[in-house]
Amino acid sequence: MKTEDVPVALTEEMDPSRRDLLQLLGAGLLISLAAPVVAQEAPRANRGGGRGGGRGNPNIPIAARLHIAEDGSVTVMTSKVECGQGARAEITQAAAEELRVAAERISLIMADTALVPAADGMTAGSRTTPSTVPAVRQACAAARDILLGVAATQWSVDESELTVYDGTISHRKSDRSITYGELAGQEQAGKAFGASLPANITLTAINDWKVLGSPLARPNRRDLVTGAHHFPSDIQRPGMVYGKVLRAPTYGAKPSKLNIESDKDFTLVTDGDFVGVTAATRFGAEQAVNAIAKSIEWHPAPFPCSSDDLYEHLKKNAQSKEEPPADAPNVVKATYTVAYIQHAPLEPRTAVAEWSDDKSKLTVWTATQNPFGVRSELAGAFKIAPENVRVIVPDFGGGFGGKHSGECAVEAARLAKETGKPVSLRWTRAEEFTWAYFRPAGVIEAAATLDEKGKLATWSYTNINSGQQAVEPPYKVGQNRSRYVGSKPPLRHGSYRGLASTANTFARESFMDECAVKANLDPLQFRLNHLEDQRLRAVLEAAAKAFDWPTRRSGHEPSVGVGLACGTEKGAYVAACAQVSVDPAAGTIKVLHVTQAFECGKVLNPDNLRAQNAGSIMMALGPALREEIRFDAKGTLLTTTFADYRVPRLDDLPTLDIHLLDRPDLPSTGAGETPIIALAPAVANAVYHATGQRLRSMPMRFPKTG
Repeated sequence: MKTEDVPVALTEEMDPSRRDLLQLLGAGLLISLAAPVVAQEAPRANRGGGRGGGRGNPNIPIAARLHIAEDGSVTVMTSKVECGQGARAEITQAAAEELRVAAERISLIMADTALVPAADGMTAGSRTTPSTVPAVRQACAAARDILLGVAATQWSVDESELTVYDGTISHRKSDRSITYGELAGQEQAGKAFGASLPANITLTAINDWKVLGSPLARPNRRDLVTGAHHFPSDIQRPGMVYGKVLRAPTYGAKPSKLNIESDKDFTLVTDGDFVGVTAATRFGAEQAVNAIAKSIEWHPAPFPCSSDDLYEHLKKNAQSKEEPPADAPNVVKATYTVAYIQHAPLEPRTAVAEWSDDKSKLTVWTATQNPFGVRSELAGAFKIAPENVRVIVPDFGGGFGGKHSGECAVEAARLAKETGKPVSLRWTRAEEFTWAYFRPAGVIEAAATLDEKGKLATWSYTNINSGQQAVEPPYKVGQNRSRYVGSKPPLRHGSYRGLASTANTFARESFMDECAVKANLDPLQFRLNHLEDQRLRAVLEAAAKAFDWPTRRSGHEPSVGVGLACGTEKGAYVAACAQVSVDPAAGTIKVLHVTQAFECGKVLNPDNLRAQNAGSIMMALGPALREEIRFDAKGTLLTTTFADYRVPRLDDLPTLDIHLLDRPDLPSTGAGETPIIALAPAVANAVYHATGQRLRSMPMRFPKTG
């Protein structure tokens, strides 16, 4: 069942209820109590087995999390989204493991605010693995225990004598069995499913896992490859028209009075500075907006700087200043910069909005990582109760932290309300590059002193504007002053995969190499001399061993170099070694080989985890080598297509050697962000090894000569 196919008429009360879900899912184990909307993450579960541990959100009835139909099929509800990171497979595995059923019998309803509890929160911060997976496991384990108890009561046997296999409960002594489906709808089970999670839940021990810990491909992969799946940009509604919004040519520019009105080909919608149109076709809407753009004058707004002056602007407007350490024989100082970049998802922002009940209720199909947040945004924009807004998020084409907000949904809903018809609004690639928020640009200033033994005696590190994640060093240092200070950014910025860890790991790990040179030590040994964190030490040693660091370091060819870097974020650990070939005269860097070691506790799906690492490495190549948003002093964005904003291509792909460190003794943590942070500094350090030149900017550029 695809949530985009669920009729709007089924959800009058807009929260999970017996009537709504029974019509959708059929008869079975579901209770009349509505799930409360509690937008918070579930606590971490116990480490895989035994009584006790976290209980997810104890206010959520089991029935709000899962439904078991009379045929034994299971539907699990979650507010998490699937945008290519593998959440659909992982949550399916969690449910199948605890219910003792095959993964094929599990279906997910994801990110439909009328049908799922809000307790899982948004899809961000690598929280699906440490929070939602345990919450689903707990609910499914509780459901399993309830059904075992019902069967034991009916047969007047001890529950310990029962076994479960693929959704069938058996009592071998009496040769009796009953399926989950046959228990569906029984009053005793129904009452128990309507209650909150019990205090003690038995989770399946890691050694007994049959589904978790093994590869599982994406459950809806067939629909994806055959085209049967409807992405948000594929949604069609009866009577739907297409929308287009007039965009300013520069940031902050205001339009003059319009000298145009609706005609037979399009409908004009204005609301203050908002100007949009709807038409029967996308082409017609684009033509109408182009005609409007030619008929008006724009009043530009002052803009603070161009991309050429960006870093000076950020430093000048930093909220706090400090004097750098004085020059001395044992002082190392460096300044690093990171540019604005875009998320560049395969599917740009898109939304279909439809009003009903005399424009008192709103349904929006859209691509967002934050369905309940967008629901609140829509409710606020139109001054209606949140329960009268339904947000449905089909699996969509990429987010990377860039789809937390709902501006496209609000625009589509505004057009739909004024025209009285469902409206499809799809941002173009140029709009995505220009008007979506960016990864923050930043300036990072680092200074350190070394003692007589080559140890870091002092460490001073200031991140200006790009963020505080990973601003603290993972190394043992003497006096430490690490901090983040804000500035006045010229462009709108927000979350990006790994947040500020990408910038801070780049600067810190580049600077660690500079300190190693000052100490006359091998970069690997210098790091190990300062590492007390055994998990970070383990990935660094694993990567260096697999890469054969000593041999590659000592025997490199001319213009070929090697470098390494490591870091930790969101409870996961990563280390990367890179080999590059460099042509400084041509200004080119080619990454030849990357060895990456990664550890995030117990591995839940090794194939997906390996894919996350490979995808992160490939994605990281873009900001490291080429990606940068350019803009002029008037506020005009100059990089609006993939022709002038080059994301990595297939011919950029290096040889990848990925090593996963499985830690059954540790809780599983997320892996959607941390694998991206070590590549850029490893490449920068390899460039120095090849050429003797330090490149302290992302993207990396050789100084112009001549």
